[in-house]
Amino acid sequence: MMPTRRDLKFDHSKTDLKNWHARGPLIGHYMNALSIFFPEGERFFIHSLRLYRDQITDPELKKAVTAFIGQEAMHGREHEEYNELLAAQGLPAAELGEVVNTILAQLKKLPKAMQLSITIALEHFTAIYGDHLLRHPELTEGSDPEMVAMWNWHALEETEHKGVAYDVYTKVMGKTLSSYALRSSTLIGVTALFLGLIAAFHVRIAMADKAAKKGVREWAGYAWFLFGPVGGLRKIALPWLDYFKPGFHPWDHDNREFLSRIDEIVARHAVPASKPTLASAA
Repeated sequence: MMPTRRDLKFDHSKTDLKNWHARGPLIGHYMNALSIFFPEGERFFIHSLRLYRDQITDPELKKAVTAFIGQEAMHGREHEEYNELLAAQGLPAAELGEVVNTILAQLKKLPKAMQLSITIALEHFTAIYGDHLLRHPELTEGSDPEMVAMWNWHALEETEHKGVAYDVYTKVMGKTLSSYALRSSTLIGVTALFLGLIAAFHVRIAMADKAAKKGVREWAGYAWFLFGPVGGLRKIALPWLDYFKPGFHPWDHDNREFLSRIDEIVARHAVPASKPTLASAA
């Protein structure tokens, strides 16, 4: 699957980011918390692949890496603007973003093989989270259309390029016991850190929103969103475990049928070629 770099823009300037989700502020703030990780997270992914770019000789994989970098740059740009609006609306996005920056700065001091293993672990998370969103559009039904479009675009492109970093890892590390041990142990550590930070960030953002109802009913609805019949954490558990299969590949979860949905989003949000942005010109 060859990814395609697309330059899309989403306008959230008129969106109340405290109340954009149809299921209430606590659900919206969970997704707002996820957004905090993306700008620097995407840059970390790009950085870790560039460490190995010169070792990739397969022309198709080299093209895929270039497209991967282009897609992740667009994701980072859109989430950076999203996070700036969160801050402008009184939520602690900048403060929490600095926490992410500090952690990733430390991770960049690790051996480059470990950095790449962190990337493929987090790419596994984005792929299975994205798949869940695409399989269950009812999770965002009735929410702000611009936000729904952006999250679906991100999920679709994460699906499209979900095998690229993994293929780089396999190419440079080989299919050895040590490479398997590294990627498997990294996923365990990344899972504990990532889910713990999401929970902490979500609570911090929710508490900062003084107007949001945070009673038992609201928190129960949030728990149902995560652990109910189509709850995010419940539904990603088995796909998460698949990563530990010795012969695992991200495209074992073949969901390419969803990719046709991106055409409608592109038709509405593509930046005209005659008006390139700074990011698209870089």
